[in-house]
Amino acid sequence: MLKGKKIVLGVTGGIAAYKAAELVRELVRRGANVRVIMTDNACRFVTPLTFEILSGNPVATDLFRATGNFEIGHIALAEFAEMVVIAPATANLIGRMAAGLADDLLTTVLLATEAPVLLCPAMNDKMYANSAVQENLSRLVSRGHAVLEPGYGELACRAEGQGRLAEPLEIVEEIESILTVKNLRDERILVTAGPTQEPFDPVRFISNHSSGKMGYALAVMARRRGAAVTLISGPTALPMPRGVTFVPVGTAVEMRDAVLERLDGVTVVIKAAAVADYRPAVCEAMKIKKKGASMTVLLERNPDIISEIALQKGDRILVGFSMESDHLLEYARTKLMGKGMDFIVANDVTEPGAGFRGDTNIVRILDREGGVEALPRMDKMDVAGVILDRVRKIRENGRIPDGR
Repeated sequence: MLKGKKIVLGVTGGIAAYKAAELVRELVRRGANVRVIMTDNACRFVTPLTFEILSGNPVATDLFRATGNFEIGHIALAEFAEMVVIAPATANLIGRMAAGLADDLLTTVLLATEAPVLLCPAMNDKMYANSAVQENLSRLVSRGHAVLEPGYGELACRAEGQGRLAEPLEIVEEIESILTVKNLRDERILVTAGPTQEPFDPVRFISNHSSGKMGYALAVMARRRGAAVTLISGPTALPMPRGVTFVPVGTAVEMRDAVLERLDGVTVVIKAAAVADYRPAVCEAMKIKKKGASMTVLLERNPDIISEIALQKGDRILVGFSMESDHLLEYARTKLMGKGMDFIVANDVTEPGAGFRGDTNIVRILDREGGVEALPRMDKMDVAGVILDRVRKIRENGRIPDGR
């Protein structure tokens, strides 16, 4: 999403300036063209050379000195920017922006640019809570600027509270979201993700290798594109995505109940979870002790969540997944047609680069009209984008989403 994007990063004089170096590294890794502006005080915390090396571009520090090939530095930087990010944004910088001042290079660029601006405040917790700071932030938001609230934790002054600069990956995600076209604003999307765990005693369970990465990617991409997103997830090691309603569950029955409880008002359901087909018929109250050479666990069927959704589908768009190790298209099409889906995303777990745990996937998308779209190996975030493009196309075409 950020490949080729032109981003101006303003770094101000706070201890959190060192985190801005990691932010630049991550933006460049994702293909962005980053230009850094540093205030005089920022240069006291981190040297311009650090940002020059990481960005591959000259660092601008002086309002009255041209940088690189720029003839009029502040105007050229303002016109270069597709987005301006201030990280960290100090109380002083926020106040000067709110007052409309242009007394250094950074504030001059901010007045001259027409690009979206993201402020990432970082300061002492009492400073952040001060009414003057909050009024200044409200004024900037009213002018169309975005603010990513600081996190809660230990601060450089040894206090604990809200004032920590958001983590670089959180800032990058907010940048991605701001720069993404909001073409799913009218959708309320429910995504299921991850495995389920079916216990047979207090310490053991039956599960699978799902990491949840595909479902989480769908939730993140849908949120970036403006949808209201509910993510119902089995146990994973992934951080909870920002800006979504997050519902953690453990078993298939818990996932079923969570989905059906939240179905009202949902316009799209994407069932990306790897739900266990069977669960132990009995879950012992105490840990089963080792006895003999073998043990038998009786299994019983779990509810078929997507089939239950299909019974009350209405005009919802319903998307399923099919992970197979053989007869991929045959099994996927049977599921598609038998369970009332609009389309199904199928992948072969035996293919290198597809399936569980990895960051990439290789999928085929089957629709009810008999079409099959085979995608090359792609990052799961890109696969999520293709899936959501399909959802949008169905909605734009006005087709009744039950295949009729």
